[in-house]
Amino acid sequence: MVIKAKELRERVDRVLEKYQHDKGMLVSILQDVQSGYNYLPENALKMVSHGLKVPMSQVYSVVTFFKTFSLIPRGRHLVSVCLGTACHVRGAVRVLEKFERELGVSSGETTKDLKCTLETVNCVGACAGGPVVKVDEEYHGEMTADKVGPVLKDYA
Repeated sequence: MVIKAKELRERVDRVLEKYQHDKGMLVSILQDVQSGYNYLPENALKMVSHGLKVPMSQVYSVVTFFKTFSLIPRGRHLVSVCLGTACHVRGAVRVLEKFERELGVSSGETTKDLKCTLETVNCVGACAGGPVVKVDEEYHGEMTADKVGPVLKDYA
């Protein structure tokens, strides 16, 4: 994915204006910038740092603290497989393995076509429906390996 410098600058400027250059809104600013690219390019971090007049180290510490942020390109769809205790005992590992085979990537990786990023999470807060897979903002409960293909087909 090639991001044009002018486009990036305009996006960051719009976001900074939206939040009136308020340093206290750093997390929200970074979320808005990332929403356009599914990751935070290094130049965007520098622009945010400069625009808010905060040290780059502060921006970087926020980005690396919160799992929602990514410094590398992510897929258009984020597939999160819950491996919490309730999901684990109900077969979440088999579900994860099936996603890895279907997508051709391991957990933490993104498909070459930037369609999907696969990750594991410790809990999605829907234990009664485990195993649970979250694709973007949609939850899929009582997942089995047999349901992986149909779920992925919805996002093709």
